[in-house]
Amino acid sequence: MEPTYRDWYQKKMYATEELAQETEVALHALQHSQTIAVVGLSKDRHKDSQFVARYLQNAGLRIIPVNPTAEEILGEKVYKSLTDIPFPVDIVDVFLKPELIPAFIDEAIALNPKAIWLQLGTGKQPEAKEKANEAHVPLFENRCIKVDHQFLMRPPQK
Repeated sequence: MEPTYRDWYQKKMYATEELAQETEVALHALQHSQTIAVVGLSKDRHKDSQFVARYLQNAGLRIIPVNPTAEEILGEKVYKSLTDIPFPVDIVDVFLKPELIPAFIDEAIALNPKAIWLQLGTGKQPEAKEKANEAHVPLFENRCIKVDHQFLMRPPQK
């Protein structure tokens, strides 16, 4: 069944020239990243943010939880905000309500990450996209970093 999903991903993410270019930028960001700040990482192991963060950890990436209500998630120290992280972050993965993203985007851009992923369900964020473009930080709207990593980085299963 895995080839069917891989075929679907290829058809969808390379369907237009714009999507193909965006997907190649995503691949480059993933290939050159080790540390991912997961903003809005839930303490609840049944939430999508936990599922995605666990996948990234299992893939060998270091996740940095950002959640103002926790001390530790998935064995990692939690930071209350992105500005509290005292070391470089390669990617910022965002699990926030869509209405919170415009106020948050400056904080994410200030880290100068290789990319910002706005997870599925966050919709289009034109203001955030424009700010990220001006800062030369790729911003992927309404895309799941887990799905992108799974199909772009993992070799096909035999």
